[in-house]
Amino acid sequence: MSVAYAAPAKINLTLEVLARRPDGYHGIRSVMVPLALSDELTLAAAGDFSFSCDRADLGGDDNLVVRAFAALGPLPPAAVVLRKRIPTQAGLGGGSSDAAAVLRAALAGAFSVRDRPDWVALARSLGSDVPFFLAGTAALVEATGERVTPLGALPAWHVLLVKPPVAVSTAAAYAELDRAPRTSRPRNASVSLRMVEALQRAHFADVEHLLSNDFDEAIGRATPQIAAALDALRSAGAKKALLSGSGSCVFTLAESRSAIDRIASKLSLPDGFQTYQTEFAATPQWRP
Repeated sequence: MSVAYAAPAKINLTLEVLARRPDGYHGIRSVMVPLALSDELTLAAAGDFSFSCDRADLGGDDNLVVRAFAALGPLPPAAVVLRKRIPTQAGLGGGSSDAAAVLRAALAGAFSVRDRPDWVALARSLGSDVPFFLAGTAALVEATGERVTPLGALPAWHVLLVKPPVAVSTAAAYAELDRAPRTSRPRNASVSLRMVEALQRAHFADVEHLLSNDFDEAIGRATPQIAAALDALRSAGAKKALLSGSGSCVFTLAESRSAIDRIASKLSLPDGFQTYQTEFAATPQWRP
């Protein structure tokens, strides 16, 4: 018998990149939202540990799924299968979500863990986005990803994603931002905190207006394929289109399925571009 765990993609409704810290990391403030678009991780009892992925290039021991198991202690006697649905190198957090699915399986008792770890510290050691995926809903993410404030149940809004045929190095993206001085932004003036309020009120117009990403100008407009994807969304009727994370995926939002369908039907893209229609993940947090 196997047990399946969903590993959702995410988008950044806001992403503020703050000053570079003495440890070399950048502080961030970001409102992240999980999506219905998900990878699937299945675990089944077996004599020994094995890992496979339906994408052969992702099936090695360096996959974050294997690293997450190894971080928890001796590898359990389980056959682990990863089915990829989230595009890679897209700014959608697929690998981080896969790792978080392993941690959530451990928390649910799917396999024994030798010691009781500091779950947040363990998640952060695997990647800056991994702690977010333990929240189970949208969250305000701060510091270097380890400070996560869940934001409750989400409105049933729709998302159109466009993945250009290009990869963006996260390290290179941060290096590009560091080339120019940026003004300090005190927390009480943060667009991310205003986004929190708008999202919790489910006020779509305010959420759409506040969409922002510090990488959007430096990476989005400097990378021709990403710029083409952003332009295509706007030409198809998207009021606002934005890069997710450091890219390369871009997205637009709509309140209804019919509205996102209209944009998708008018979208004209070059060969090699991928599109995904999805919605905010159904999250039970704080529901009666």
